[in-house]
Amino acid sequence: MNLRQNTKFDTFKMIFRQIGGLLIILGFTMVVPLLVSLIYSEFYSAFGFILSGLISLIIGFSLYKGFKSSSEPLNRHALIIAAMGWLSIAVMGALPYVIIAYITPVEVSNQFKTIGADYLSSLYYFKNPIHAIFDSMSGFTTTGLSMAIHEPSIGKGLLFYRHFTQLLGGAGFIVLTLSLMSQSSSRISNHLYSAESTGERLKSTITETTRIIWKVYLGLTLFLFIFLVVGTLILLPDYNFADNLFDSINHAMAGMSTGGFSTLDDSIAGYHSRGIEMLYLVPMIIGTLSLPFYVKVIYQKQYSQIWKDIQTRSLIILFVLGSIALSIMLLLSGLVSEPFRIGIFQFVSALSTTGWQTCDVHTWDSASISFIVIFGMIIGGAFGATVGGIKIFRVLVLLKGLFWRINSYFTSENSIKVVKFNNTRLLPEEMNKEIASAATFVFIYLIFLGVGTIIGYYTAGQGFTMKDALFESASAQGTVGLSCGISNPDMNRGLEITYIIQMWMGRLEIIPVLVLFRTILLGTRPKVV
Repeated sequence: MNLRQNTKFDTFKMIFRQIGGLLIILGFTMVVPLLVSLIYSEFYSAFGFILSGLISLIIGFSLYKGFKSSSEPLNRHALIIAAMGWLSIAVMGALPYVIIAYITPVEVSNQFKTIGADYLSSLYYFKNPIHAIFDSMSGFTTTGLSMAIHEPSIGKGLLFYRHFTQLLGGAGFIVLTLSLMSQSSSRISNHLYSAESTGERLKSTITETTRIIWKVYLGLTLFLFIFLVVGTLILLPDYNFADNLFDSINHAMAGMSTGGFSTLDDSIAGYHSRGIEMLYLVPMIIGTLSLPFYVKVIYQKQYSQIWKDIQTRSLIILFVLGSIALSIMLLLSGLVSEPFRIGIFQFVSALSTTGWQTCDVHTWDSASISFIVIFGMIIGGAFGATVGGIKIFRVLVLLKGLFWRINSYFTSENSIKVVKFNNTRLLPEEMNKEIASAATFVFIYLIFLGVGTIIGYYTAGQGFTMKDALFESASAQGTVGLSCGISNPDMNRGLEITYIIQMWMGRLEIIPVLVLFRTILLGTRPKVV
């Protein structure tokens, strides 16, 4: 074996070893939905989680122990690991859906349905592995689109698992793995952390940084659980307390991760309560903000960051102005009975990329659809949060760059055009680099959004227009989860796979997936471009 083949083999060993670590963590996480299934006496679901966990652990340990890397990692390796790792997690995470769907008898699955309902249990749809991967990818990427038409009919165990995958994917599965498993190299820890998150180091080591992020993340989720339980008790005192607890823990996980899955058949609209809808604005807004921002405020007591942080301040302003604007547009359209109630909730849901729904978006006019797509779903929340979209930070960089360019024509050629951005001063070269990076990403993002829209337009079927195709594509790629009805078990399989890829790319911000495809097609050797 020559040196090049040796190096290539070492690279594969390093990549598969890291993927093995991810699958080990995934296998152990199956214990949690297993316990929930046992609590609700759903023994077929419990067995499905046991079997899925064992398969994941066996494959994970085989890769982790079987491949011991000796090569020093590069940044491209981390990007490949991120892309392959998330795809592996989504595929292996689909096992419980498929296994439980096949082993659960029809008479048992029918018990999950509402009494007197004449529809088929949604467990049936997960016998199709593509549907299972779709929901698994949607869960781990915190999107919220689903093949489960009637969510409660899949059983409490699997229902909990869907929300639990959003919790795991929200702060980053690789970040979780780094916080639990020691790495052989601090360099690969740095690369992996940067590939999945902001790359901002909050502590002296990456392990400490990932752990404090997860502490804050879980602490906020616990707070939201208590907040929703108490709020529901006050607003809906007659609502069953056991159902309140189950709804609240699942919605706290979905809200903090901006995932958007729900325990109810019609999402948050199922409560039929204006008060509940206002209550659920809180978890969506909290999930929109950067996790490093929360670390600074909670642990470092930097309370001034609440307004000084440019992302937080801009999002608060955009939430207010965007909600008002959408509400007025819906009012003028005359197509919505309660435009301000729906406009406020749906804009917050779109900008936060949570995806909870209180109305049928398919009935909206083109102007309202375009507005919520452009100023909500495409922009998304803060860089470093659990959100999708291009992120408000990049929008601010481009806006700042635009004003800086215009202003530069009115200054002396001999002056140093220093740029003040987010309480830091940047030299022209640094600002140009920021602008180029943001513009490149936005350009690539819009290309893939356009491709998804075109595929959706020609394959979605009758009754769906170009605005619907744009909306659904933006929802999938922005990991939003709002739907106009295109995503369903009867959809075109090619379009379903397109949305799976868009969710995958959207969660990883596209570049790692492109690096993976480039590696598969052209290898890792440099090419002249």
